[in-house]
Amino acid sequence: MAPVLQTEIPGLAVRRGKVRDVFDLGEQLLLVASDRISAFDWVMPNGIPDKGRILTQLSAFWFDLLQVPHHLLSLDVDSISLPATVDRGPLRGRSMICRKANIVPIECVVRGYLEGSGWKEYRQNQAVCGVELPAGLQQCDRLPEAIFTPATKEESGHDINITFSQMVDLIGQETADQLKLLSLGVYERAAKHALTRGVIIADTKLEWGWHDGKLILCDEVLTPDSSRFWPADRYQSGRAQPSYDKQFVREWLEQSGWDKNSPPPVLPDDVAQQTRAKYLEALERLTGKSL
Repeated sequence: MAPVLQTEIPGLAVRRGKVRDVFDLGEQLLLVASDRISAFDWVMPNGIPDKGRILTQLSAFWFDLLQVPHHLLSLDVDSISLPATVDRGPLRGRSMICRKANIVPIECVVRGYLEGSGWKEYRQNQAVCGVELPAGLQQCDRLPEAIFTPATKEESGHDINITFSQMVDLIGQETADQLKLLSLGVYERAAKHALTRGVIIADTKLEWGWHDGKLILCDEVLTPDSSRFWPADRYQSGRAQPSYDKQFVREWLEQSGWDKNSPPPVLPDDVAQQTRAKYLEALERLTGKSL
């Protein structure tokens, strides 16, 4: 089946992110996960077959398992009123009908292991987002305890890591304290479940919003797009880990000669299929179910 790169619903306002098409239903939102894939802040010209369906199924699994207030109401796109001309086929299996929330402008990142921008920052000053860490840690080491390392939400380019005190300045002490506690709780519960399935969750990025005076978990949650998933049986600190994400895309792009400043090249079919297989393996391992 060809990747779904964009969805259309005539008459409905839409906001398109790197992966999701978000339609305004009035009282609710319709979040449609496309098969688009991004790397190095560019959206690739071709997508990964079934990626959006995998992300949606995995998010729904976590929303159910975590038992925290969240925005997901239903996955049944046939239950909502849409113009008669709309083909619901491309929407099925990749759509979430969600509560509207006032999104907090902070990326709530929790790290249990030292990799990515955290590893880079640690090597510079032995701390991540102002959280001081023990000396002598290696790449991908497990941290003594999970740490909360917020970042700003940027419309384009990379999110910017900030300290907790900077987060307090932006959104206030009480909200910052709540988000830290909620995010660490989500990570700990998810990481514990994942380990029983042979998967390490190295870190994850969460989004929260206000709804009826309460903070609820929004967007996608604990997918290969928003988290680092590593096979536990292949984990070895001191090096980069094999992972269930877009590593094949990044590696191919690094070797392709692309300058990262001009529109990216089309991904070869084998790279797209290998990436699909990794996303699918993450879904099957974590949920015990196939697509």
